[in-house]
Amino acid sequence: MNNDLSSLRVRDIGEQGLLERLQRFCPPDIIGDDAAVLETLPNQSLIVTTDMLVDGVHFSDVTTSPEDAGWRAAAANLSDLAAMGATPMGITVGLGLPGDVTVNWVERLYQGMTECLSKYHVPIVGGDIVRSPIITLAITAFGQANPNFIIRRSTAQVGDAIVITGIHGASRAGLELLLNPEIGYNLKTASKAALITAHQRPKPRLDVLPILKEILTSPCPLPPAPCLFPISGMDSSDGLVDAVLQICRASQVGAVIESSKIPLPSAFEEWLTPEKSLEYVLYGGEDFELVLCLPPEPALALVQKLGTSAAIIGTITPGSNVILHQEKAEIPDQVLSLSQGFQHFAQ
Repeated sequence: MNNDLSSLRVRDIGEQGLLERLQRFCPPDIIGDDAAVLETLPNQSLIVTTDMLVDGVHFSDVTTSPEDAGWRAAAANLSDLAAMGATPMGITVGLGLPGDVTVNWVERLYQGMTECLSKYHVPIVGGDIVRSPIITLAITAFGQANPNFIIRRSTAQVGDAIVITGIHGASRAGLELLLNPEIGYNLKTASKAALITAHQRPKPRLDVLPILKEILTSPCPLPPAPCLFPISGMDSSDGLVDAVLQICRASQVGAVIESSKIPLPSAFEEWLTPEKSLEYVLYGGEDFELVLCLPPEPALALVQKLGTSAAIIGTITPGSNVILHQEKAEIPDQVLSLSQGFQHFAQ
């Protein structure tokens, strides 16, 4: 067996040897049985989500270190919980590995996961490891939510404002800079670093949930109090347009998106054409912001509390079409569809 830890291979230590090493990243009082036991609170709903990442599709050694791949994998799952209004409890990790992957690479992957998870006090509570010709990472995340505050895609109402919790397009721009460093020659160093960080280390918007709950439970001018209304939403991991379209399809409504109301990363002005900027913002994906639909007054209160990166970008309308409206009279309104963004298995 090779004693050089940086070149030690998974096949050198086998499944049990790797599991023994990876158990160091998990709470010792939770792992060790056939399943994890997670205590939940009374009157809480258990929320479960699974996300899969495949080498060459979701990450690569060209653009993503093992630590960043681990961070992004954890962030993607926490973002799904945030999009449901759920507080995370723990995750399990399913890992498919070729035998010649170094143990060091796997441990660095787990280090990135724990760096992200630790910010939200979320443990890794178990998982599975199998041999695979391609590195594959499947995470299942568990969260809990008050049944009265679960966010669903299917409850958007005509007249609701469409809120985004932060900037879109930065992750796509960061990916392009990593793939083609020469295209950012005119970017300031700080701007370039910020865009790359947006791609490699996205932040799930769990911070939005307590603000939402505060707004949802604020006293009503007339009884009964508090004001409870359905809030619809999802995260924008597959793109801003995709999120709005998915919400509208589930809620059987339409929408108008005002392109002039969508905030742009400041770096775009010194680098991209207006057309390319809009493409990245609408279809870039992997920004992991929340797209939420709620009545105009609480929507405005939410945006004010979140700050300048959040915005009301449109309105839920009758019908089924999602329209992109641009202020310039010479640019016609555009009907948006899922085929314009990224879809797995699309031709």
